[in-house]
Amino acid sequence: MTDPTAIQPSELDQLPDRDPEETAEWQASLDAVTKAAGPHRAAYLMRRTLERAEGNGLALPKLLETDYVNTIPTAAEPTVDGDEEMERRITAWNRWNAAAMVTRGAKHGVGGHIATFASAAWLYETGFNHFFKGKEADGSGDQLYIQGHASPGIYARAFLDGRLTEAHLDNFRQEAGGNGLPSYPHPRRLPWLWEFPTVSMGLGPLSAIYQARFNRYLTNRNIKDVSASHVWAFLGDGEMDEPESTAALALASREGLDNLTFVINCNLQRLDGPVRANFKIVQELEAQFRGAGWNVVKSLWGNAWDELFQLDTTGALVRRLRQVPDAQVQTYQTRDAAYIRQDFFGSDPALVELAKLLSDDKILECFHVSRGGHEARKVYAAYKAAVEHKGAPTVILAQTVKGHTLGAGFASKNANHQMKKLSTDEFKQMRDLLELPIKDSDFVDGVVPYGHPGADSPEVRYLQERRAALGGPAPARRTQPLAPLPAPADKAFAAFDKGSGSQNVATTMAFVRLVKDLVRDKTSGRRWVPIVPDEARTFGMESLFPSLGIYSPKGQTYEPVDRDQLMYYKEAKDGQILNEGITEAGSMADFIAASTAYSTHGEAMIPFYIFYSMFGWQRTADQMWQLGDQLGRGFLVGATAGRTTLTGEGLQHADGHSPVIAATNPAALSYDPAFAYEVATIVKDGLRRMYGEAAPGEDQNVFYYLTVYNEPIPQPAKPSGLGIDEGIVKGLYRFNTAESAGVQVNAANAARIQLLGSGTAIHWVLEAQKLLAEEWGVAADVWSATSWTELRRDALEADAALLRGEERVPFLRQALQGAEGPVLAVSDYMRQVPDQIAQWVEQDYSSLGADGFGLSDTRAAARRHFGVDAQSIVVAALAQLARRGEVPASAVKEARARYGL
Repeated sequence: MTDPTAIQPSELDQLPDRDPEETAEWQASLDAVTKAAGPHRAAYLMRRTLERAEGNGLALPKLLETDYVNTIPTAAEPTVDGDEEMERRITAWNRWNAAAMVTRGAKHGVGGHIATFASAAWLYETGFNHFFKGKEADGSGDQLYIQGHASPGIYARAFLDGRLTEAHLDNFRQEAGGNGLPSYPHPRRLPWLWEFPTVSMGLGPLSAIYQARFNRYLTNRNIKDVSASHVWAFLGDGEMDEPESTAALALASREGLDNLTFVINCNLQRLDGPVRANFKIVQELEAQFRGAGWNVVKSLWGNAWDELFQLDTTGALVRRLRQVPDAQVQTYQTRDAAYIRQDFFGSDPALVELAKLLSDDKILECFHVSRGGHEARKVYAAYKAAVEHKGAPTVILAQTVKGHTLGAGFASKNANHQMKKLSTDEFKQMRDLLELPIKDSDFVDGVVPYGHPGADSPEVRYLQERRAALGGPAPARRTQPLAPLPAPADKAFAAFDKGSGSQNVATTMAFVRLVKDLVRDKTSGRRWVPIVPDEARTFGMESLFPSLGIYSPKGQTYEPVDRDQLMYYKEAKDGQILNEGITEAGSMADFIAASTAYSTHGEAMIPFYIFYSMFGWQRTADQMWQLGDQLGRGFLVGATAGRTTLTGEGLQHADGHSPVIAATNPAALSYDPAFAYEVATIVKDGLRRMYGEAAPGEDQNVFYYLTVYNEPIPQPAKPSGLGIDEGIVKGLYRFNTAESAGVQVNAANAARIQLLGSGTAIHWVLEAQKLLAEEWGVAADVWSATSWTELRRDALEADAALLRGEERVPFLRQALQGAEGPVLAVSDYMRQVPDQIAQWVEQDYSSLGADGFGLSDTRAAARRHFGVDAQSIVVAALAQLARRGEVPASAVKEARARYGL
C-alpha cells in the first residue's frame, strides 16, 4: 500500500534523480536530525549547507535571509587602520556641534533634524577617515550621496576642519543673507561643498545607481578612467519604502556595479514611528537586496553582544532576535533591565538561564547602546568588506538607535524626528557622556556654545591628515569652469535653413537628423549622450544604432535577429546610446549623471534625453528639480508633443500641459519650436550657452526642454532679415505678414490681426491666415512663439528692474511694438501656456488652446473638438475684431455656420 504522506514523483521537479537511494539517505538524515535535535537544529544545518554550496559556486538558489546577527564574525574583523580613540573624540565634537547648530537655529524658528545624524555619526566618520576618496585622488574621487537629514553632522565636520565658521553654523537654514547653509544637500545653494541633492525621498538611491553605471560608461567609452571611483549612498530604512529607492536594484546587480555601496541606517524608525512595527525591516531589506543579486553585509550588534552570543550554546538567543518585531526592539531601548529580562529573556527557558549570567548593566549596555552602526570597528569591517567585494554591488545594513547620545528624551522616541532642540541640562548630560571639555560657564544666557578643540589640536591635525591621505576634503564639488567646448561647424545647423521643399518632415525627425550630424563632429561628437527609454524606433533613432552602438558593459554576446539589415540592433561595450528600457525615472537618472559630469568628473558631456512628452515632466518632474538643483546641463526633448498631434493614443498620451510644469522650474529653458530651422537655432544657442562662451550675466547651469512633434509637414525655409535668430532664442519673431505671405486680401482698409502660434499650431495659424484674407477680407500677420515661458521670464525681470528704478522694456513688448490690431495666441497646449504673456501684451489679447482631456481620433477631428483648427481660429479672430467694431458682428455668426461650428 502506498504511503499517502510520501512525496510522489509528480511532486518532484523535472530533473532526473541519478541516485534515488542517495537522495533518500539525505532526506532520512534530515528527518533524523529534526526528530533528535529539533526543527531549529535542522534548519540551522540546512542554512549552513546552503551557505557552503553558495560559497563553492554551486548553482543553487541563494538564501534570501540569514540570521539576525552580524555578517562578519568578531574573529574575522580586520584591525582598524587608525587611532580609534582620536576618532571617538572627533565624532564627539561633531555630535555636539550638530546638535548645537540645530538647537540654536530653533530659536529663529527654522528647525532642523538632530536625531538622524546622532544615529549615523559613526557611519560617516568611519568613511571620512578611512574610505571616502577626495577629488585629488586618482580619477575623480568618490561620489557621496549624503542622507539629507544628516546634513548638520556634515556641516559640523566641515567646521571642525576649518572649511566653515561659527557664522556659517549660525546661519543654518538662513540663506537670504548670502552666508547661510542650506537645510539639506543643495549644490545650487552651496556649490563648493555638495555634489548631489538627496533629500527628495527615493531619488538619492536611484541616482546613485545610475551614477555608478555612468562612471563605467565613461571608462568603457575611454572618455575618462574613473574605475577607481566608488559611489556611496547613505540612506534611511524608512526611505527604502519609496518605489524609486529600489527601482533599479536589478540593474546594479545585472551590470555588476561593484563600484557602488548602499549604507542603510537601520534605526528602525521613519518620521512618525517604526518602519516595520510588527515585522523586521533589516530582514525584509536583506531578502529584497539578496533577491536582486546584491552582496549584503549586516552590521547589527556591537561588541557588548559578543559575550551573549558566546553564551548562546542552544541558538535560543538568535532565534529570539529573529522573532522580536522592530517596535518591541524600540521599546527595549526605553525600558529598564527588569522589563527586558521578563519580556525578552523570559520567553524561553534557555534564555532565562542565560540572563542569570548577565548583570543589569550588561543587559542595558546591550539593549540601549551596543549597535553595529555605533562602533567604529564594526563599521570599518563592513566597509572594508564592501570595497573588496567584486562582481556585485554591496548594501550594508547597519543597525543604530535614532537619537543615540542625545539622552533618554530622544533615543528611540517616535517623535524624535520632529524634536528640534535640547535643553541646557540635556546638553550638559550629553557633554558628560561624550567627555567634552566644555564648561558650565560656556553656556551664556542659556545659549549652547559651539565646541572646537583648536585649529592646531591633535584632533584637527589627525582629521586633516586622514583626508590628505585620501585625496583631499570631502564632500566637495569642483567649481572651476572647464575650457569651453569648440562649437560644431555651422554646416550642421545651416542645413535646416533652406527647409525641406516638398518633403514632409516632423520636427522630431529634424532633431534626430541634427543630432546625427552633430555626433560626427570630430571634437565634441563623442561627448553626446543619447538617452531613450525604449522608444528609439518611435522617434526615428534606429539609424543611430549601428553607427553609435547601444551601451552594454558586456558588449553583444548574441547575434541580433536583424544583423543582415542596415540599421541592425547593435550593442557594444563602448556604445554611445543609453537605451534604458521602459523607465523614465532611470533615464532621468542617466541624464542627471551625464549632465553634471563637467563637475563630478571634469568632463563636459552633452546628454539629450528624448521621451514621450506626456511621460516626462508629469512623471519625473521631481527629478527635473533635482537636475536643476544639481546644476545639470543638457537637452530634454519631449517628443510626440501636443494634445492633438499624437493620434489614436488617448488621454494618457496626449500632452497638453508639459510646458506648464516646465515653466515652474527656474533652471529649465522651455521651447516649443514650430520649424526645423528653429530646432537647429535653439540647439546651437544651447550648446553655446551651456558648453561654450556664455554671454556676460548668462547662467550656464541651465537645461533646455524642447517639445517636438510627430506630424510630418513640409518644413519652410528660414525667413531672411535681422533679428530672426534673436527672436527664436528669446521666444518670438514675425514669421510673415499678410503681404509677404502672398495672400490676397479682398478688401480696402482691411482689418488686421496678429496671430501668434507655437509648435505645430503654427500650421493651423497659417491656414487661418489664408482663410481670413480670402474669405473675410482680414489681413493677418503670423508670429512664431518659440517660448511663451522665456517671454514671460524676460518680462518678469523687466518688472523687477522697474522696482529697482531701472527702465527696461520687455522683449515681448519690443517685438510687438507697432503691430496693428489685436493679438490672438494659439497653442496645442492648454490656454494657460500662451496666457503666460497676456499681461505684458499692450494690444487686445485672446488665446486658444487644447484644454481638457485628450481623446483618440484623427488630428483634424481632435483639433475641431478642442476648437484650435484653422476654421476655429478664423471664428475666434473675427469675434475679437467684431468686439472692436472692425468687422460686422454678423461675420462671426456667418463663419460659424459656414464652418459647421
